[in-house]
Amino acid sequence: MTEETVPPRADRRRALMLGAAGATAIVSIRPALAQTSASVMACEIPVPDPGRAGNFIAADGSLVPPNTPGAFPPPGAPFKGEDVRRALAGGNLPGADYERSRAYTNYIRRLQSGTSGFTCFASLQMPRG
Repeated sequence: MTEETVPPRADRRRALMLGAAGATAIVSIRPALAQTSASVMACEIPVPDPGRAGNFIAADGSLVPPNTPGAFPPPGAPFKGEDVRRALAGGNLPGADYERSRAYTNYIRRLQSGTSGFTCFASLQMPRG
């Protein structure tokens, strides 16, 4: 049988099967996107990264020796992605006043590939659909 001789019932059946396959793909992709979004919110960013622990964070986000005037000691724990996203939008990080929060977010903005927390920060920058 050629395409022209396929009975109309077979065309309808084929269309329904393709539609069902498409719906299944949508149903299975949406939970994956939701799961990715949730993992982004739960990822962590250490300030500073473990390789540079012991340094203080200056107001511009650079790392300076401990007890440098005007610099802040590192927080006691890494920040969650959700908290960082909120702080980047103008809020404060948990347990940090305005100046300290700005210094920590400036540090986070300076993260580069290969630095602990970079992947989390990069994923926060991606638009959510």
